Amino acid sequence: MKTTINKYLGYVLVLLMAVMTLDVLWGVVTRYALGSQADWSEELARFLLIWIGILGAAYAAGQHMHLSIDLLMPKLSTANQRRLFVFINFVIIAFAVCVMVIGGLRLMYITQVLGQLSAAMRIPMYVVYAVLPLSGLLVVYYKINDLMNGELKVEN
Repeated sequence: MKTTINKYLGYVLVLLMAVMTLDVLWGVVTRYALGSQADWSEELARFLLIWIGILGAAYAAGQHMHLSIDLLMPKLSTANQRRLFVFINFVIIAFAVCVMVIGGLRLMYITQVLGQLSAAMRIPMYVVYAVLPLSGLLVVYYKINDLMNGELKVEN
């Protein structure tokens, strides 16, 4: 299941990056060739960057490619490394649930109730904010998977 999620999430990230690249290229060409850039192209690039950044962070968490400082872990015994690994993963899960999933859903709800639309493209802002709970659920899945499979990289 994890490999399937990784595969499709990777495809989605590549697609979003390709669309953003084409959008920015279109914006540059229209700015210099036509003298005026379409407002929607800058806004689309901004929204795609948000989605790429947040979904990419979830993907990185699932691949163990996220930024970490390994000063304490190598100095601990194997049993204490396991305890620290479990503690860190529970803290990450708590953060993802509280901030990304619950906070993201609340943000989506508020913007939907208020009917907030983006300035140039006129799309509902809750669609843009949907990446928060989606990425939060992915992070929770990855971290629970790590805990269940014991994917601790012990370094002595």
